[in-house]
Amino acid sequence: MNVAFIGLGIMGSRMAKNLLKDDGISLTVFNRSSEATTALERAGANAADSARAAVAGADVVFTMLSAPEVVEKVAFGDEGFIDAMEEGALWVNCSTVNPSYTRECNGRARAHGLRYLDAPVAGTKMPAESGELTFLLGGESDDLKQVRPLLEHMGQKILHVGPAGQGSAFKMLVNALLAQSMLVYSETALLGEKLGFSRDFLMDTLPNLPVTAPFLKGKAELIKEGNYEAQFPLELMLKDLHLLDLTAYEERQPLFLAGLAKSVFGQANSAGHGRDDFAAVFDYLGKLS
Repeated sequence: MNVAFIGLGIMGSRMAKNLLKDDGISLTVFNRSSEATTALERAGANAADSARAAVAGADVVFTMLSAPEVVEKVAFGDEGFIDAMEEGALWVNCSTVNPSYTRECNGRARAHGLRYLDAPVAGTKMPAESGELTFLLGGESDDLKQVRPLLEHMGQKILHVGPAGQGSAFKMLVNALLAQSMLVYSETALLGEKLGFSRDFLMDTLPNLPVTAPFLKGKAELIKEGNYEAQFPLELMLKDLHLLDLTAYEERQPLFLAGLAKSVFGQANSAGHGRDDFAAVFDYLGKLS
């Protein structure tokens, strides 16, 4: 099987590397900044000099891009890959984009004689490294069956949640909980410090309470160490909250608390935390006081 992977950032580079575990595929990779391809070339991938060249002859094309406007440019722009794909090939879009745009991508792909799955992931840098991501799939069951062996190299759980667009829709829900939980935890722990509890005590105890989201155990360790190296950059969480806001508007569903979270993450981004892990919202809020 010929496979292409486009978008080699924090997540995509690690996902593509795990695909190389499959001896039955030939993997071609492309990234807009070419230095990201070097390590994958050493590991056995072929590097293309354009997205169009990467997809030539590919049976399956994975994309892991940062935002809808980037997908639009790389797939459908003047040098876009969409009309360079083989008829009947399968595009698996792992990028986090809003569901209405995903449905648009599906329609445009099918107009070119292609098949489409939306497959955003739950998980950050370390699960991507270890192949323990959760895939949230929208699309046809037969298409999922074709790529399931590939997904299993990159993830430990595959959830097929409905037709095209529903994978992206479910990712909106996941990130709504993720962002708001991080913010509530940060506010609570910072108040705890003002009440006389040490940071180490709070970071060791609060994450183990039954009322606390499990992912916060890992974030508590980052906070204890004061190390906000990005597992999931804050600027991308802000982007996802914007897409959540857009989706809620389209569906006429008010999201009061998520709107507040978007505002806080936006302020943290403006304060210089954009390339830090989104847990750095704790640091931002702490400095406010």
